[in-house]
Amino acid sequence: MAIRNLRYEGDEILKKKSREIEVIDDRIKELAEDMFDTMHKYDGLGLAGVQVGILKRIIVIDLYDDVSKFCLINPVIVEKSKETVEIEEGCLSYPNQFGKVVRSVKVKVKALDLDGKKVTLEAEGLLAQALQHEIDHLEGETFKEKILPGTFEYITPDDGQDKK
Repeated sequence: MAIRNLRYEGDEILKKKSREIEVIDDRIKELAEDMFDTMHKYDGLGLAGVQVGILKRIIVIDLYDDVSKFCLINPVIVEKSKETVEIEEGCLSYPNQFGKVVRSVKVKVKALDLDGKKVTLEAEGLLAQALQHEIDHLEGETFKEKILPGTFEYITPDDGQDKK
């Protein structure tokens, strides 16, 4: 389909709360395809509508295995494990920036799929992390606000030249 323009650090839209999707029509399905294409172009694992300038509650996730590729409409975390983990994250809206955040080890998420069917995901590990990260975006929260003190790192992009 199409590659959408990403929104980056400093863009006020990233701080806004996304609205529920009332009708899953062809425009929403096209948006989902575009979001997958955009995420794949930039080698991301997840992307929220707000990151392409659309304040709608839609996320896409692809862990690049045979089972973990999802588009979720109006996702809500309904359960979180008390057990947490400190884990490094980055974000397509904050290129080359990384830091450790605290995430629940397991989550249970309820949402709709692109056919409007109710789905429930119970996730742990990387999928649980990605779900929490992307659902935070829908609330106007970014990983940057959650980075633990002393763990922020900016990695200078490689310009392709060997440094000796």
